[in-house]
Amino acid sequence: MRPTLLSRRTLAFGLAALPIAAGSRARTASPAAGTAVEAPDGVGNGLTHDAESIHQELSFAAHPAAVYEALTDAAKFDAVTRLSDAVTLVTAPHAQATAISTELGGTFVLFGGYITGRHVEMVPGVRLVQAWRAGSWKAGDYSIVNFSLAAQGDSCRLSFDHRGFPQGQGPSLAYGWRVHYWEPLAKLLGGR
Repeated sequence: MRPTLLSRRTLAFGLAALPIAAGSRARTASPAAGTAVEAPDGVGNGLTHDAESIHQELSFAAHPAAVYEALTDAAKFDAVTRLSDAVTLVTAPHAQATAISTELGGTFVLFGGYITGRHVEMVPGVRLVQAWRAGSWKAGDYSIVNFSLAAQGDSCRLSFDHRGFPQGQGPSLAYGWRVHYWEPLAKLLGGR
């Protein structure tokens, strides 16, 4: 089956529609229950506080440009993959090769094709934002990942955020980021 490629415009409209698709009625968070409820006056800010998200902060003994390159260069990221315990995904008989576009709006294929997506923002050595999805998700489901990089002496401080993923996926995704990205990236670059 041939994969469907999204244009930047289609992706942008799809991402812009996420808040609309999430719910059309004004909702606000109930502090006691922690779940979204109808605002008493019917007017709310559209924000809920029960959505899952992941925030992780790490340090790597490398310059931010080296960390950015490891995340955006196919050969370097393939080395990260091979250092993770997901190596069986990339060596499976029908696995796709690691491919990462260096262009804004370009696509990426990681971990034998299990992870795919598109670059939404690319600021070399500073920030990488991607529309990101796992192969087990429903067709068309994308989340947003944000890698923010900052020099900290001779090291790189990476601040990572992941949001918009299917409900209930948070614990396995947080674990996956640690064992498939951060630990092997630290082996490749040096980390603490």
